[in-house]
This record gives sequence, structure tokens and C-alpha cells, in this order.
Amino acid sequence: MSWQQPELLSMNHSNPSATYHDSDSVQKPVEIYLFLDPFSADCWSLQFYLRKLTLEYGRFFTVRVIVNSRFSLVNRQQVHAPFANHAEMVSESSERYPVTHPLITSLAIKASELQGKRAGKEFLQKLQEKLFIERLNISELDVLFSCAEETKLDMQEFEKDIVSPSAKRAYQCDLRLTNEMDVDAMPTMVFFNQTVEEHGIKVSGLYPYEIYELVLSEILQYHPIPSTKPSLEELVSRSTIIGTQEISIIYDWSETKTLSEMKKLQLKQLVEKVEADNEIYWKPKI
Repeated sequence: MSWQQPELLSMNHSNPSATYHDSDSVQKPVEIYLFLDPFSADCWSLQFYLRKLTLEYGRFFTVRVIVNSRFSLVNRQQVHAPFANHAEMVSESSERYPVTHPLITSLAIKASELQGKRAGKEFLQKLQEKLFIERLNISELDVLFSCAEETKLDMQEFEKDIVSPSAKRAYQCDLRLTNEMDVDAMPTMVFFNQTVEEHGIKVSGLYPYEIYELVLSEILQYHPIPSTKPSLEELVSRSTIIGTQEISIIYDWSETKTLSEMKKLQLKQLVEKVEADNEIYWKPKI
């Protein structure tokens, strides 16, 4: 597989979302703005690298997820309108949305985040699993509600919030940030050092793990020492489902070694194997 050299674009950090910092953001020097389209396969793949980055350097950064499904809308040729028209769609007064429209998926993600950062993260992960592993349509309300139940959200609150002004405003904020930071590709990560008045670094597209490691070092202005990763058994036990490819990325293993190690856990009856769409996944046994 060939990789292009990433375009690292410096930009002034004018703090366009000062009112949206998480409570623990000030405790860590770096904030990463993660721009993603929940329907994008590259955004799904980026999560593997982000998980490894979190395991090794999570003590240095927090992540703010910025959702934008307008790229899906354009790609599916469901709209042919610029950014402003998509934002206008969100601000319509009607509380009812098409039950199979990508817009409802973005609003559902924002609704899940109203129940806390962890809840939002788990809901998004479950959505991506439904789409890329189970191949379900995550713009259907039944699938969205199933994800909410499986991530143990307050269903009464979720059903109310998905069409609430709060979810709309949160998504409109995401659209504004996408526009203000000139994000025109998904995924995009923008790194900011919150303790130093320096430019941010924007990385558009999907690149090898070493690129994200390098950018983190550049924004910190030193090379941090990675934390010790958890054992394979511990990693799997923390996951609802995890793919062979993701395990290989996290531990820098070949696919052959990963399969060998997972078969050992399978023999111990700690995991079960799941095959989907020519990929092998593993689920911890309860």
C-alpha cells in the first residue's frame, strides 16, 4: 500500500469553540478536534490509529468529536447544495426528519453526547460497528435506537433529545467549526497545544500511525514516552468487538502473529471468532 506525504497545514488558533471545552481539557496540554463522517470507511479506520494513540499517549490529549454528514449527503447525491444550505436544513423548525436520512444519524450522535462524553463515544463506536461490521443502515431510526439501548443510554431522554433544539444547536456548531477550519475532507484531525500560543496542525485524510505520533510530538514540542500498552487479554476484555487489523495496528504485529495470539485466547475460551465481510473480528466471552 502506498501512502502520500501528509499535508500539515498550520492555522491560527482563534479558539472558535471556547464554550465547548470538556471539563478535563485544561488538565491535558493538547486538544484534538476530530472531524468525521459516521458513514466514511476512512473515518472508521482512523479509529484504530486513534485508539493506539490514546493507549500510548492519552495522558497528553483530549479529543473533541466534530460530526458532519454533509459529505455523505453529497456523495450519495441526495443534495447538491453548498455548506450553507445543509446548515439551513438543520435549522428548520420541524421536529420530524426523514427516518432514513443521514442527517438524523448526526443528530443522534449529538443527542447521545448530551448524556456525557463517554456515552457519546460509545454510541458512535456502536454505530460504526453496525455499519461496517453488520452492514446495517445507521440512518434508520430502529438501528439508532438499538445502538442507544446497547450502549445503555437513557432511552426516554435519547428519543426526546434526537429532535430537540439542543441536538440541532450542537450539530450546527459542528458545521460552523467544519467551515471555520476549512475542513474539506473526512477524516481530519486538528491538534492544538492549549498551554502554548502556537499554531495548530491540521492533518487531512488517513495516514500511517507514525504520522499522528509525529504531529503529537510537534505540537507538544518534545517527544513523549509512550505508556505501556495493556495485555492482549485486557484489551479484548475492554472491547465489545475488535478486529484482527486493529489488534495488529495496536501491537505492531503481522496478521499471522495476531491470528496466532487470538487463537490462544480462543482455546482458553476467552474470546469468540466472528467473520464478517472478509474480515475477522473477536468478541470477549461473557
